Order: sequence, then structure tokens, then C-alpha cells
Amino acid sequence: MGRAETETYITVPSFFRCPISLDVMKSPVSLCTGVTYDRASIQRWLDGGNNTCPATMQVLRTKEFVPNLTLQRLIKVWSDSVGRYAGGSPPPNPASARGIPTMEEVNESLKRLSLDKDDEIRRLETLSRIVRFVKYSDANRDFLSGKKDFVPMLVDIISGTRTTTKIKLVLIAIRILDSVIKGENEEDRERLSNLMLAKSSDCLNSILVAIQRGNLESKIESIRVLELISFDAQSKLVIAGRDGILTELIKSISTESDPALIEASLSLLITISKPKRVRSKLIAAKTITKIKDILLTEEATSVAVTEKSLKLLETLSSRKEGRSEICGGDGGRCVEGVVNKVLKVSTTATEHAVTILWCLCYVFREDKKAEVTVERSNGVTKLLVVIQSNCSPMVRQMAKDVIKVLKINSSASALAAYETKTTHITPF
Repeated sequence: MGRAETETYITVPSFFRCPISLDVMKSPVSLCTGVTYDRASIQRWLDGGNNTCPATMQVLRTKEFVPNLTLQRLIKVWSDSVGRYAGGSPPPNPASARGIPTMEEVNESLKRLSLDKDDEIRRLETLSRIVRFVKYSDANRDFLSGKKDFVPMLVDIISGTRTTTKIKLVLIAIRILDSVIKGENEEDRERLSNLMLAKSSDCLNSILVAIQRGNLESKIESIRVLELISFDAQSKLVIAGRDGILTELIKSISTESDPALIEASLSLLITISKPKRVRSKLIAAKTITKIKDILLTEEATSVAVTEKSLKLLETLSSRKEGRSEICGGDGGRCVEGVVNKVLKVSTTATEHAVTILWCLCYVFREDKKAEVTVERSNGVTKLLVVIQSNCSPMVRQMAKDVIKVLKINSSASALAAYETKTTHITPF
């Protein structure tokens, strides 16, 4: 056997690696930001005229660094324990072995990316290397998200023309955006939303093509990017108003779709359904029929998909036409699906389901068929259990309200039956 066949890799503790070179540090030093690097790597970074911390992109108050002697001792003890790497020779770097570029190499790649605007093949190769880099670690993702011109460069790629190669570039650019922009970072989301929707026609066209033509992973990444840029009421309206996007999302929540795709699509639909206009569009497009199919499917459905289906149905039940569709002329099957999920999936699913029933049976009461279906589906027993459960006080009160209505109905029915009997009694 040759060396390449017999060589094995030892797992290196992540904090032993320099965030820049990804190699085991020989002389670890810490910047004022608290991040530790190998002395040689950070010195090259600073000598290159940079005044930021590579991992956090914070501006450095001082460029002085302090030797991290504790970490150096830990690396020495670990290295000695490895045996054949004793004497300071570090083990092979798994990241390098898998072709993960370093931060320095990524900086060079970004320069080439801006220069090779007319060479789509080379840009494709460069972006592919960057994908490997961002998928490798949080530090790498933070490093790129902190670069001022990086995200605008990706948006320019997404908004460009759509040749065959360009579509591949778009898919990779979307993949990188999905990795580096964090949903909880409101500033990053707002900045990305403003950038993409400033070129809304081009960007949304490209993302729609990605959803239509991409593989499963690309579809999910594209949908997640749309959710990232659904930042405020206006952006939600713009996205929902783009021809084809709602159609693709509703198509994606078919029971035949992959569960991960259904979950991502439901999540985006929930996000953009806040404006009344969008809710009306979703109802008109028969979204409730798709949700009903999910709730009634006999196959195992993930907890997340069930919760999100009920959440979206709850949102749509706020519209009169939505309630009418839920109670529709199919024997109350949608209401039956809602009742079936009470106490069966999770606390969150139960709370959404009870809220829907409360809306149909207590608040609006436009269609008495909902109440009949709840009773027929053993809903009263379930709601009595909800009152004793760990659901929120508000939801427990909703359950009481619905039971009150159902009891009144039962009493009224009994009274009507009694009166019918008495009218046929011959008086003395």
C-alpha cells in the first residue's frame, strides 16, 4: 500500500487550529478581541494593512497581541500524547486534506471573483471553493459575513442574466447567502432585503428559477433566502406579488413533497402571510386544501410540518373566506383534521389547533357545521383534557369557551327534541 492509502487523520480539537490557516497553532497569540491565532498567520494579516480581527471583523483598538501560554501548553500536551507527532510536528490538517481553503486563500478568491466578471467558468470554480469554506465552520461564516462588499457581490451574481452557467452561479450564490446570513441578525437581514429588493425583479426572477429548476437542496436554500429577505410588510407584499412564487410554494406543500421542503415552504408562507392581501391570495389559491391533506394524511408527518401547517391555518382562519373554506362542503374534513391533532403531536400543535377551533366555534360562529364536526370527532373530550394540560392559560380558556358553546348546542338540541315529542301528545 502507498502512503496515501494508509495515512489516517487524527481529530484535532477545533480551538487548537488557527482560524486563518486552519493548521494546529505553533505559537498561539490572542488579539484584543479575545480571538487566538497562530503568530505567523496573524502577523501576515496585520502586515497586509488590515486593522480588523479576521474572525469577528471588529476594528482592532490595538494591533498588539499577547502569547496564549495556556493554550500553547495544552497543544504541547496533546501533541506529545499523539505519539508519532511528538516534537512539535503537527498532524495532517483534515480541512486542508479535504480542500478547504484558508482565510488568506479566500481573500485572494474574492479579489479574483471581482476581476473575473466575464469568465463565468472561473467564477463558478471560485464560488465552489468559497462554498467549501463557509460550510466548514462558524468562524468561516462570520469571517465572510463581516466583509462589506461580499454580500453585494453575491446579490449582483443572483440578479444577473440567466445563461446555463449563470444559473449554476446563482444556485451557489444562494447557497452561500443561506449559510452566512443568520436569521436572528436583524441588521444583516434588513441590509440583504434592501439589496435584493432594490433589484427585486431580477433577484426574484432568479430565485424563482432556482426553485423551479434546482435540486431539493437548492429549492430549500432559495426558499430560506426568501424568508430572510421577508423583513417587513412591504417586502412580504413584494415577494408574494411576484408571479409564480406563491404558486411554487403552494405546490411544494403537497403531501408528496419531501418533508424538509414542505417545512421550509410552510415557514415562508407563514412569514409572508401577515398582510391581509397575501392571506386572501393564499386562500384563493386553495392553500387550505393542501393543509387539510397534510393534517389528514395517514403517513407519519414530522412534528415541525404539523405545527407549521396548523400555524398557517390559524393565520388564514382570521379571514372570513378562510373560515368558509375550512368549514367547506367536504363533510368538515379540515375541521376533523384539526381536532385529530389536539393532544396528539405537541403542545405547540395543540395550542394552534385549539385557537382555530375557538375562532370557528366561539368568536365568529358563521358556520355551525364546525361545531357539529368538533362534537362528532370527540372534540369535547379532548378539550376537557386541554383544560387540565400544560398549555398556556389563554389556550386553556379558549378550550373552556368552545366547550361552553358545544354544551349550549347540546342543551338546545335536547330541548328541541323534547318539544317535538310533547307536541304529539294528545291532551286530556
